[in-house]
Amino acid sequence: MKTRNLLCCTAAAVLLMASCSKKSDPTPDPEPTPTDSTLSGEVFGTWTKNSTYHITGDIIIPENKSLTIEEGTKVIFDAGAKPEMLVKGNLYCLGTEAAPVIFTVPDDKKQQWGEQWGGILCGPTCAELLLDHVILEQGGNVTTEASASVKAQFYKAEAGEHVPALWYGGSGKVVVTNSTIRNFNEDAFYIEGGDVLIDHNTFYTTGIANGEAVNIKSGVYADVAFNLIYSPNTNGMKLSNSGDRPRQAYVKGYNNTMINCGWRRPTTKGGSIWLEKGIRADLFNNLLANDRYGIKRDASNPEDNRSVIANTLYYGHTAEAVAQFQPSTDIIAGTNDIVSATTGANDPKFVSYPLDNDMANGAFNTSWDFHLQSGSPALNHGKTDFTPHFATGISFTIGKSYSSPAPATYIGALGSK
Repeated sequence: MKTRNLLCCTAAAVLLMASCSKKSDPTPDPEPTPTDSTLSGEVFGTWTKNSTYHITGDIIIPENKSLTIEEGTKVIFDAGAKPEMLVKGNLYCLGTEAAPVIFTVPDDKKQQWGEQWGGILCGPTCAELLLDHVILEQGGNVTTEASASVKAQFYKAEAGEHVPALWYGGSGKVVVTNSTIRNFNEDAFYIEGGDVLIDHNTFYTTGIANGEAVNIKSGVYADVAFNLIYSPNTNGMKLSNSGDRPRQAYVKGYNNTMINCGWRRPTTKGGSIWLEKGIRADLFNNLLANDRYGIKRDASNPEDNRSVIANTLYYGHTAEAVAQFQPSTDIIAGTNDIVSATTGANDPKFVSYPLDNDMANGAFNTSWDFHLQSGSPALNHGKTDFTPHFATGISFTIGKSYSSPAPATYIGALGSK
């Protein structure tokens, strides 16, 4: 009898240990199965990673709702319908370097200047927008009276406007990081309000006849840093306090590389960084190569006099480019700039990029490497004694936080390898 009791107790103990072991080391839930879906209308919830979503009509994230798009997801817009994506709630795109989220059109519909769908248009009730490792391409369609954005009074709310890749018209939080914006008809980003971080992105082939890479209006506090901007139609950054919002726009733009800006614009407004209408801007460590102009102001309606500009490197392959970045009434001289009146001076020594490349050609070669070689005048000339707006981070309700990068000791977006 004692032996039987001992065996029962031993068996019970084994079962208990097995049960405890199972609870402490649970079997992970199976990975969600990727889907291939066709959608239009209202959307929210989660789009599963590595899935494909075919967008046949305008899609709208309703107010007080959120859409999370997981890594590896492809969002393919019907190039015949040319839909727009309106965000009245929140949008979180969570790609990775290996598996970005892609907004695109079918391969056989792709064109150099896009115009095959609209863009991501975020209205006043959008509190949080996060694009992390995203590819935005092939958009910038022109609006009509029937466009969803016109009916919603988004962006410029009128027919005949090419919509940007991203418009934000709220007062919340915006982070775009580690992303690529390419093949858009006009502006890439048009931001009207909010706490904004735009860092470590690549912009190219944007703006066939007009448009900037980053266009910022009143109500915005922004850090724009470590971006590579290649051949936008007009400026790499257009910074303005226009719009009469209660908060004055204040932008800290640092460690950006801007190449061939402004040469396709038929008029001569700007061609690197443009400042106007009381914008407050601190601009440091920016590398401007073969741009149409230096940092330029609207002399009739200039920037806030508290603005600070320093440690800019200028390179010009042609006499025209060199002449147009020399300080004047409307071309702003910074402190500790690296600037010369000699053609070809201050070669930034990119690892692989032909500095005699056609400055008006928006085509981009992804094999180019804009890191700096040893001996570059951009190395060891960066200004680091300032604090970005969001050094302590922008936090989202989904549990993610993004801090503005610290300034680098070099000029430009990319140091040495």
